[in-house]
Amino acid sequence: MTASEDIAPPSSSDGPISVVLDRARFVRFADLVTATLGIKMPAAKVTLLENRLRGRMRQLGISSLDAYEEYLFRSAQSSEELVHFCDVVTTNKTDFFREPQHFEFLRNRALPSLASERPGAELRVWCAGCSSGQEAYTLAMVTSEFAEQHGRRFSILATDISTRMLAQGKKAVYPESLVDPIPLELRKKYLLRSKDRRQALVRIVPELRRAVSFERLNFMDRDYRRRGVYDAIFFRNVMIYFDKTTQEAVVNRLAQSLTPGGYLFIGLSESLVGARVPLATVGPAILRKM
Repeated sequence: MTASEDIAPPSSSDGPISVVLDRARFVRFADLVTATLGIKMPAAKVTLLENRLRGRMRQLGISSLDAYEEYLFRSAQSSEELVHFCDVVTTNKTDFFREPQHFEFLRNRALPSLASERPGAELRVWCAGCSSGQEAYTLAMVTSEFAEQHGRRFSILATDISTRMLAQGKKAVYPESLVDPIPLELRKKYLLRSKDRRQALVRIVPELRRAVSFERLNFMDRDYRRRGVYDAIFFRNVMIYFDKTTQEAVVNRLAQSLTPGGYLFIGLSESLVGARVPLATVGPAILRKM
């Protein structure tokens, strides 16, 4: 890495709060998750939900589950707390260069094809479900390298439902232990080390941070098109939380935000077989708008 920068380490706190969900209470919270986020929450997730609620109640200084239910469902702060509730119940998992064959396809096939079909146009890529930002910055690195070689402009949109994850993405600070998947030449070019080497943290360089915009998006919103049209959308490892009807509805809305000939990347363990969408498969978990 070629430079250094002051980076503050994260902080956390703990405290004993008991949260036990009976069946009725679990169903009440699970129904709220599905209605708000489209995410399925089966009974097997009860312990997970208890742990997530315990953490949120600790942040609020609320020790009674009755009091938290009142705060979430019936208080004047309900709509604001729903945002925080969504933060804590969603699962966030991402890595730099996760499922690397997709980034190889983007670099070697998708971007050259899109650039030749739209000469001079800005290359626009959307990371839908960006979590804490590693995938968005991976896309920025790959697209930046291509754009630099071919004299093109580019931008990356990164969206997520979690305001906490979006804040982390904007900060762009990560433990050094997470950057091994990034090729060495890209680490040297796009990462800064903390001046305090005891922290073992890195930060994305300012010029790459400026290329990525972070916005909150709920996939249950009825229309995504106000955010513009994109050449490629990475929507990976998100559909597994939706039922088939929701998957189809969300992918159709994403497809409306793809330029003709644009690419949609989904998780390697995900499938759209049988879904009525205007997309054709062109590679493993890669589809193109018809």
